Amino acid sequence: MTKALSPWGSGNTQHFFSLTPDHILNACEQTGIRCTGRCLALNSMENRVYEVELDLPEGHKVKTPSEKFVVVKFYRPGRWTEQQINEEHQFLSDLVEADIPVVAPFKSDNGKTLHHFEELDLFFCLFPKMGGRSPDELGSEQSEQIGRLVARMHGVGSTKKAPHRVHLSPESYGIENLKWLMDSQFLPVELKQRFQSTVENICRISSPWFAAEPSQRIHGDCHLGNLLWGDLGPFWVDFDDMVMGPPIQDLWLMIPGRDDWAQGKLRSILKGYEMMRPFNRSSLRLIEPLRALRQVHFAAWIGKRWDDPSFPRGFPSYNTQRWWAELLRDLESHVIAIQENPWTNL
Repeated sequence: MTKALSPWGSGNTQHFFSLTPDHILNACEQTGIRCTGRCLALNSMENRVYEVELDLPEGHKVKTPSEKFVVVKFYRPGRWTEQQINEEHQFLSDLVEADIPVVAPFKSDNGKTLHHFEELDLFFCLFPKMGGRSPDELGSEQSEQIGRLVARMHGVGSTKKAPHRVHLSPESYGIENLKWLMDSQFLPVELKQRFQSTVENICRISSPWFAAEPSQRIHGDCHLGNLLWGDLGPFWVDFDDMVMGPPIQDLWLMIPGRDDWAQGKLRSILKGYEMMRPFNRSSLRLIEPLRALRQVHFAAWIGKRWDDPSFPRGFPSYNTQRWWAELLRDLESHVIAIQENPWTNL
């Protein structure tokens, strides 16, 4: 049996301690653009992302202020391989070709989107700067519109495989992360047995359900923070967590909770989705396992990045008994929800 790909890469990731403004500008200019020297860090914990001002030729006319800038993304070293990043970019290229609104990296004259900055051994790419706002919530009409948009994205995603990307499953997001957490110094000793039993129970129940659902290229992280609304409507950003997985993963993240309001919201999204593409209703039973697996994955993600100074600052309560006790209570509540499956009536 082929070993499952890890969501954490092939080994320990490195940091960005050596990435200075001079390096950022030099990397950008090795692609053929000219920079003014203005560089602004943007919010990103996993990678490093910067807005860089372009030194445009005199007399060059721009249609919007955004055209004077590019966004450069440096991938965290050691997480994704070159092949895995290229599969992310291939998905984006396929979506652009199908006229689906996403923010895709620029192509150089030789057609490549991924560049290598040899001085620091970092992969990076350049994106256009795109204006837009993340919606606080979706109305019924917006929900249907987003449902249609996700369905179109999935239609394109199903046309090709991404063999080097991670497969979202109870094994990759549950058991693998559980093993790491059990061996770590973060999970309190007095909670370990209950924590292990709870996660293993979630994975045991849901594994046959995942095996019964088709897996394809999906965004993987379709929360509302990665959905922007601009002058021309909605578009998706940040495909860094693209995986091979069940399509329902790209729907439930836009739905907080599982109450009547949340169910009505998902019903509206599915109404739009099914205008464009069939949806397998049996996959709704994966929502609660996926919710639990995401929390386990998130807990391991913070721990694996703890040596990066931005993580202790960003999650100051992570290394406390209270944080883990609250996580365990959440996971135990997910077990009950998995057994009851509140989504059966949709």
